[in-house]
Amino acid sequence: MQKLNPNDPETMSADLVSENIERLKSLFPEAIVEGKIDFEVLKQLLGDSVDEREEKYGLNWHGKRKARQLALTPSTGTLRPSPEDSVDWVSTQNLMIEGDNLEVLKLLQKSYAGKVKLIYIDPPYNTGKDFVYPDDFQDNVTNYLHVTGQLDESGGKVSSNTESSGRFHTDWLNMLYPRLILARNLLREDGVVFVSIDEKELQNLRFLANEVFGEECFVAVLTVLCNPPGRSQDKFFATNHEYIVVYGRSVLPKGYFSIAKGEDQIEAEYPEEDDGGKYRLLELRNTHREFGRHNRKNLYYPFFANDDGEVFLEEEEGLHKILPIWDDGFEGCWTWDRSKSEKDGHLLVSQMVNGRLKVYRKSYASGSDRMLKTILIDRTYYTERGQKEFNQLFKTKAKLFQAPKSPFLLAQLIQSATDNNDLIVDFFAGSGTTGHAVMIQNSVDGANRRFILVQLPEPLDPDNKEQKIASDYCDKLGKPHNIAELTKERLRRSAGKVAAEAPLFVGDNGFRVFKLDTSNIAPWDTESKNLELSLLAAVTNVKEDRTEADILNELLIKLGLDLCVPIEEREIAGKTVHSVGAGALMLCLATKIDRSEVEPLAQGIVDWHKELDPAAVSSMVFLDSAFADDVSKTNMTAILGQHGLLKVRSL
Repeated sequence: MQKLNPNDPETMSADLVSENIERLKSLFPEAIVEGKIDFEVLKQLLGDSVDEREEKYGLNWHGKRKARQLALTPSTGTLRPSPEDSVDWVSTQNLMIEGDNLEVLKLLQKSYAGKVKLIYIDPPYNTGKDFVYPDDFQDNVTNYLHVTGQLDESGGKVSSNTESSGRFHTDWLNMLYPRLILARNLLREDGVVFVSIDEKELQNLRFLANEVFGEECFVAVLTVLCNPPGRSQDKFFATNHEYIVVYGRSVLPKGYFSIAKGEDQIEAEYPEEDDGGKYRLLELRNTHREFGRHNRKNLYYPFFANDDGEVFLEEEEGLHKILPIWDDGFEGCWTWDRSKSEKDGHLLVSQMVNGRLKVYRKSYASGSDRMLKTILIDRTYYTERGQKEFNQLFKTKAKLFQAPKSPFLLAQLIQSATDNNDLIVDFFAGSGTTGHAVMIQNSVDGANRRFILVQLPEPLDPDNKEQKIASDYCDKLGKPHNIAELTKERLRRSAGKVAAEAPLFVGDNGFRVFKLDTSNIAPWDTESKNLELSLLAAVTNVKEDRTEADILNELLIKLGLDLCVPIEEREIAGKTVHSVGAGALMLCLATKIDRSEVEPLAQGIVDWHKELDPAAVSSMVFLDSAFADDVSKTNMTAILGQHGLLKVRSL
């Protein structure tokens, strides 16, 4: 029975460096020598594709290499469950995670890599204020606990980021860069990321995203009219807009973001109807004068029409010849070539307009979607509307949270890029608008989209004028004074509002809460001066203050299972045994297993495993210290192994 420890690759968060080396090894095995990359060989294999110039086009800044390394360093933490803060813990598929998003993104890699359809983030704008995200190369989790006041040593802001510091842009880039690297790993191949930003870092964000996602994956920069009157305190112009930068995980197909039209819009835009449904007529002649016979010869050919409006490609007696000629005699062209017209000729009709015959094509409402515009001006997208929605949820006129995004703006983005059962992530969750937007859109179209939100429990200072109202509200709730508490409360209230407004919708408005913490598995203390105490502590490497649920959920993360995977319990030989994911993982975390209990417990586990009949090879985990002696442990391993349960581990 192999004992798991914190340094075991199986129980660590994803090691992205090792994974990258394995990918290279599969592509270029001859470039890997004794586990190391021979760059000279790799350069030869890549030929002219290697750019060895000293001066290169791109964005560089102080700390970039370290920021990249941060993304590649495995996490030493875990996520501890908090059912008491959750809504519908047993049944929900949504997650709200308290913690530093860099560490949380690392912990999510094994379970959610390649599974996320949409990421939306609204990172801190570079306003010249301090950052609170604790990026520490040595021990990010411990530093996070200090910063958020969860350890005795006083926390505080990580770094000053004033405009006069000389590192104004650098600090912001170092904060965002490793997070975008990890975020990209989570996206599906057809996934998309939306990033809200203002003008201060727009260009740097574009450079950064080009490097992380690839310039070829750039989709658009959307402009959102968020404050029609504009900011009166601005120096030159009253700013009334923000941006949303959009990239795909890969090159996205045309029409990816199209949205189905509503019934009222169809009625107004599609006045005609036949057996195929509602349709409108669109002129087949290309209405752009820069295209014509002079440069599109293959699109210049005649149609022939009868008096009933039927259109043909072959000339016959009595038919009228029609060419794509403008009223002033300019020889234009069609939008379809001849092969397209032969294939879909049944959609063509002719009509007399101002004494001239023209060819039109039928465009049916069925399957006809509208594209989003790059300038978003709907009143429901205004920041004022976002503030109003938030205040209504909390039944207050006071600004508990400053300028939250409108949930209707995010619901529109979600509608444009996701469908039923898709997973949506926001790792700068703030007030929880993304979770609210997912609930709204699910209630509208009956989908079952899931969300994962991550928010730093940033302490609220009651002596700070801007934070006092929120701090007082947390005090009223009897909760710790931090932003994550407002996020959770927003989700609870959003769920209630959506349920009240859409009583027929029976979807998932719950969420499971997890909190970032140090691993449940204690490392061997090599610095201890008391050898006896160290040996006693090593009898079990599970920390004393951790529960079965803590251990179970850490194993889900480290073994790459969904944090909302179904979990069953069964009493076997007086011990509680857990089955995760229909038997993919089985655990018995009892603290004591005597010799006499080994055989009935093992046989009960075998019988249950046969009932479950999992498709994949199962893992079985026990507490190492639970066994009375090595004989008990050996017998357990042997009995399980005889029945095909060969992957037996202990903590």
